[in-house]
Amino acid sequence: MNGVGERLAREARVLWGELWAAGRAPLPPSVWLRWLPHGLVCLVAFGVVIANGDQVGQGYRQGTEYALLCSLALGAGVVLALWWPVQGWWLSTAVNVVTAVGARSQLISGQAEPDSPWPWTPPGIVAEAMVLLLLALRMPTRVSVKILGLTALVTAVVQGWLGGSNYAPTGTFAVALFAGVVLLGTALRGRREARHQLVEQAGITAEERARRALLEERSRIARELHDVVAHHMSVISIQAQVAPHLVENPSQELKENLAGIRNNALEALTELRRVLGVLRSEHPEDASGVAAPGTGPAPDAPQPTLDRLDALLDNARSAGLTIATGIQGERRPYPQAVELSAYRIVQEALSNAIRHAPGSAVKVEIAHLPDGLFLGVTNSRPTRPASPSPGVGHGLLGMRERAAMLGGHVTAVPSLHGGFMVTAFLPRDGRRRAPATPPAPDTRLPAADLMFPTSPTAPDSPTGEETP
Repeated sequence: MNGVGERLAREARVLWGELWAAGRAPLPPSVWLRWLPHGLVCLVAFGVVIANGDQVGQGYRQGTEYALLCSLALGAGVVLALWWPVQGWWLSTAVNVVTAVGARSQLISGQAEPDSPWPWTPPGIVAEAMVLLLLALRMPTRVSVKILGLTALVTAVVQGWLGGSNYAPTGTFAVALFAGVVLLGTALRGRREARHQLVEQAGITAEERARRALLEERSRIARELHDVVAHHMSVISIQAQVAPHLVENPSQELKENLAGIRNNALEALTELRRVLGVLRSEHPEDASGVAAPGTGPAPDAPQPTLDRLDALLDNARSAGLTIATGIQGERRPYPQAVELSAYRIVQEALSNAIRHAPGSAVKVEIAHLPDGLFLGVTNSRPTRPASPSPGVGHGLLGMRERAAMLGGHVTAVPSLHGGFMVTAFLPRDGRRRAPATPPAPDTRLPAADLMFPTSPTAPDSPTGEETP
């Protein structure tokens, strides 16, 4: 009985929540709704045909066949304006002028009903207004204004120059209504174009922002690689200078060759410094948000390697992260570019965890494989909401750039437990290889270090978003 009661109470709570749900539930997009404006215009055209036939046939006494012909032509002008607004205006205006000229003799002779509206019939005014609205919505403003002027001129000629008698004048009212319709259509068209331009500008701005982020990250990588290359060039220069003193009675050719090597190394260093002057700002700042001591804004500081990883982890722990580490394999000597990129990848991954998963537990895995270096940084579900992160995040973009430069790869995917996992493989020799399988967890680690299930490998996210 207790189980039945609990189940009923749970169903009642669910029902109460569903009845008071205030979430948004819009209708799904419908293909038929796209044709709704066309259907309304066709409905207006049908009404114009019926009403104009009655006015021309009964009001002006023009005959049923003539009235039907004029009415069908007037309705065709309204429908034609859906695709060819200028041609629709020509047809509508021509039909109204022919109708007015044909009714003039009937009005003068008194055969038509007295005080009939002329030169514009009420259905003719509706048809012309609809055509002008469709024209103003799709044609430039100057075209709409010119056609409105021609319509007013035709009205003035028919009503003022041809004239008539025994009728209720509709020319002034019709022209005023047409001017209002054109003004409305022009305003709606301008609003639509402004919105379209705003969307285009927003897209261009987003593309430029992404491109600028890519260039900034590549510039940063170039600045760091300069220090790596400059170190080796300096060593070459010093060795070339010292080598003659290590040989007893060196030949002149040997001295000249070593002097040439030293001069080429010095020239290369000069060119590197010149290029670096363009790339490096006066006070470069750490962009990742997690910097180990000694890697801050000092422009002459040595580039970090894996030897300084412990200082980086301590700095991240002071920022509120709980970090467990696991190292597998025996460390081998790596090229300096590999060690620098590995350090930066771990640094960016920890920075993302601090920004987007505050209070989470992080596991950092490093595996020394025979053909390269495997890195894994996994964070758990955040314990509190993340504060908004200003600027454009491009840490994942930088990781991929660094790995691709060395022939490696980076994968960043959500993990099964609601966190985020970043894995990277950096080959030792710079040759591109298939994605490496993450090593099995080290069972020698404490239980707290094995709290993260391994999620299946997924393709790299094309968006470059940093959202653990």
